This record gives sequence, C-alpha cells and structure tokens, in this order.
Amino acid sequence: MGPVDQLIHLLNFFAPAWGVAFFCVVFAQFAARRWLPESRWTWLRQLSVSAVLGSLVLVGGLVFFGIDGKMATYGLLIVVCASAQWIMCRGWYE
Repeated sequence: MGPVDQLIHLLNFFAPAWGVAFFCVVFAQFAARRWLPESRWTWLRQLSVSAVLGSLVLVGGLVFFGIDGKMATYGLLIVVCASAQWIMCRGWYE
C-alpha cells in the first residue's frame, strides 16, 4: 500500500467523526437558536472541538475493540458530539 492509499484510509477512518461534528454544529444553528446567544463559541471552534473529541472516540474504540467500525463506537461518537455541542451552546439555560 502506497502513501496515497494510507492517507485515504486515514481520512476515511476519521470521516465519521468530522461528519457528525459538522452535522451537530449545523443542526445547532437551526434547532438551538434560543441557546446560541448564550454561547461564546464560534461555529468554527465548536466544529473543531467536536471533531477532535469524535476523533478521540474513534481511536479509543479502535484500541478497545481492536477493530474499526463497531456500532458501540459510533453510538458513543454521537453521544459525545451531541453532549459537547449542548455544553458549548450552554443548553442548560432556558
């Protein structure tokens, strides 16, 4: 496997984390409009934090299970990204 193939595999490994992070940030722009004025985070910072946390979840799932693509890892990815978005948008304020 050449270096280009390795890069493609690496990008495909992290693609779910970046996609979920992007979806969470975009969804929050529409669904959490009442919380967003409380947020001091820009959308780019929210995207970065969610993507990094999601990437860590995927790496942790790979280490824990020894294989990529387990549904438990993807479930935890969604929970972590959604929780991070709720915290960054200060969702506990009504």
